[in-house]
Parts: sequence; structure tokens; C-alpha cells
Amino acid sequence: MRLSTRARYGTRAMLDVALQDGEGPVHLRDIARRQEMSKKYLEHLVSRLEVAGLLRSVRGAGGGISLTRPPSEIKLSQIFQTLEGPIVLVECVDSPRWCPRSSRCATRDIWMQMGQLLIDFLESQTLEDLCRQQREKEQPSPPQSTASSTTRPENQGRP
Repeated sequence: MRLSTRARYGTRAMLDVALQDGEGPVHLRDIARRQEMSKKYLEHLVSRLEVAGLLRSVRGAGGGISLTRPPSEIKLSQIFQTLEGPIVLVECVDSPRWCPRSSRCATRDIWMQMGQLLIDFLESQTLEDLCRQQREKEQPSPPQSTASSTTRPENQGRP
């Protein structure tokens, strides 16, 4: 299973805006540069996120985009569903009539359970959680011990 570029790039764009939260509207060209994505594709994603009420756009010299709510109030499930539609792993889960075996298929039950786990996970995660994880990744790593083999007692006196 692979996530589409819509979900991946859209989530990265939302994270980028959230990380700039409080600094005023964010320019699309800056997001595109930082996230290494096409500005044109970003515009397409942003328009979907605006229609869903997750982003707002401000025109003019001081314009750009910003979140409509604090990052702690935006669930990752809202972003995914806006960009991908319903979170369904296989067609028969959402449309049982799609497959004549749906009512007697044990694998369909597994796909339903897997999908629900994914939905529950995305519902439990907010954009603020993602910001926190990103900030942790950006922290410099603590220096690791540089104990060399020559400092161990059994290696003292040996080259």
C-alpha cells in the first residue's frame, strides 16, 4: 500500500504552515522551496485544503496562507480525508455490492479492521503532534560516546 503524493505533499505543506504558525501568512513559493515540491502542484493541494476549511488564503503584498485553527485542533484524518477522500483500503469495504462475496468473505473483515485502525490512528494525531515530532528531529543530536578501542583497559599499551 502506498500513499498518494496528494496525501504526502499535502501533509508536508500543512506541517510547514503549522511550523510557521504565529509568524503571519506563509508564501506558497517558500513552502514549495522548503518542501521541494512544485508550486503549481502545491496550489492545487492548497485549494482543496482551503475548501475544506483547513487553510485560509490572504491576497496582496503581505499575503500567503495560514491555518484556520490552531494545529492542536487539526487532526491528520481531516487532512487525509480532504486530499484522499474516504479512507478505505479496498473497494468492497466501502461498497459491499461491488463484490458478490462481500457478505461471506473473511478477508473483507480484515480489510475493514485494518482500515479502522488507520482511521483511529489518524484521528488520534493532530498537526501539533506532527510539529512536535518535526521539532524533535531538528534538535541537534547529543554527542555520542567516542570511546575508542585504545581507551579500554584490555587494549592499553597496544597500538
